[in-house]
Amino acid sequence: MASRSASRTLARVAASAARSSLAVRTMGAAPRFAARASAVSSIQQTRGIKTLNFGGSLEKVYERSDWPKQKVLDYFKNDTIAVLGYGPQGHGQGLNLRDNGLNVIVGVRKDGRSWKKAVAEGWVPGKNLFTIEEAADKGSIVLNLLSDAAQRDLWPTIKPFITPGKTLYFSHGFAITYKEQTHVEAPAGVDVVLCAPKGSGTTLRTLFLEGKGLNSSIAVFQDVSGKAHERVQALGVAIGSGYLYETTFAKEVYSDLYGERGVLMGAINGLFRAQYDVLRAQGHSPSEAFNETVEEATQSLYPLIGAKGMDWMYANCSVTAQRGALDWHQKFYDASLPVFKDLYESVKNGTESQRALDKNSQADYRESLEVELEEIRQAEIWRAGETVRSLRPENNKK
Repeated sequence: MASRSASRTLARVAASAARSSLAVRTMGAAPRFAARASAVSSIQQTRGIKTLNFGGSLEKVYERSDWPKQKVLDYFKNDTIAVLGYGPQGHGQGLNLRDNGLNVIVGVRKDGRSWKKAVAEGWVPGKNLFTIEEAADKGSIVLNLLSDAAQRDLWPTIKPFITPGKTLYFSHGFAITYKEQTHVEAPAGVDVVLCAPKGSGTTLRTLFLEGKGLNSSIAVFQDVSGKAHERVQALGVAIGSGYLYETTFAKEVYSDLYGERGVLMGAINGLFRAQYDVLRAQGHSPSEAFNETVEEATQSLYPLIGAKGMDWMYANCSVTAQRGALDWHQKFYDASLPVFKDLYESVKNGTESQRALDKNSQADYRESLEVELEEIRQAEIWRAGETVRSLRPENNKK
């Protein structure tokens, strides 16, 4: 019901978002977006490093205008950027770096699944596609974008090639922060930096091709050269970030693991299931239960929150919906706060990281993961959702 009074607002928000997105266009993505990037270059040049008020706290933000494309190319003209791993982040960052004209190579296990995927996407063996060891050796800037478990397992192989004068780059604070579990320690004589896109590498790539960009956090763990901070800013822009904000390796991984297990993925799945199951137990049909639990949230209400905030979403819903949300949100807060406190402590004390490493290291992990995903896929709520999604007008175009 809430979405009915919000639908017209959502249409206006979509139009407004399309206009406001000009502020975060790429510095020069793929050729077919070059004209669009050029058209907004004057807008980019008016924005740069600034201190902004985030809910009463002042924080520094870095934007693309301080690193236009030619400046980035000049800055890295003598560097070879080695991307280790071709999973979601390696794939997205590697392709974005390549499309931005930088000298980038990829390192993966020869003839493995990632190697074959890289070849299919234009990486050439012996030219810009190598084994992990070869790429780590050739790179002056080494982007360690392997999975967390692989970073632990392959560190003894990679470490000898991270020699003084190089830059070691991560997109996750996991390996360095949980060094007691991963045995990954910052080598002497190298800069150690982090740029963590706030989303998957797939999304980073998709937005790049659309002329947009994800926001990313940056951090410097070790600055030997005295230039690590500026280098990670340049790298953040080069991989396709929309804007950059500062953090630390530890805060990045704590917030990341906490968020994924919380409202970003784990908690929202649990809440969806609980609400759906109660509706079904009370006699509501699967289509009604899904629409009132997931479809209305993702298609109508969440976009309003994303556009202008929670109060904006409330303000554009019916009076009955407003009253119910305002009366019940505190009860959900009180019920969930202890769970979130437990979750953060479990992240901070290393319980979650150890569990992830142990699970991901099992020989049959991919098979067992598929079993778990199939269980979700076959749950009634998501089978009902498949039918609901098929009925969306955009999925019925002939």
